[in-house]
Amino acid sequence: QVQLVESGGGLVQPGGSLRLSCAASGRIYSINDMGWFRQAPGKQRELVANVTSGGRTNYTDSVKGRFTISRDNAKNTVYLQMNSLKPEDTAVYYCNAEMRTALAPRRYVEVWGQGILVTVSS
Repeated sequence: QVQLVESGGGLVQPGGSLRLSCAASGRIYSINDMGWFRQAPGKQRELVANVTSGGRTNYTDSVKGRFTISRDNAKNTVYLQMNSLKPEDTAVYYCNAEMRTALAPRRYVEVWGQGILVTVSS
């Protein structure tokens, strides 16, 4: 069974930093794009950042210059370094990846993590 497991969330004061990690495990053949989404209370889930298998990155405007996404292809892991955090960054953060797996070796399927809470508050 393929899964994404997030870690690194928690409570941080405004201006602080957190680093989220997301590791993919299971019978994975290849991973295409990996990314982070977030959903704040009462709002729709939105893309925060994503990174291609080749390392090209994309960020939503509100986090540019503060967040950095990276990945370690050897470890099937994606990271999100979050600096200068603001209260409006408070949300559940979800990891996402497009994978070819043993159950679906000929096409990419979208896999989601269970979500991890980030709270920015004094």
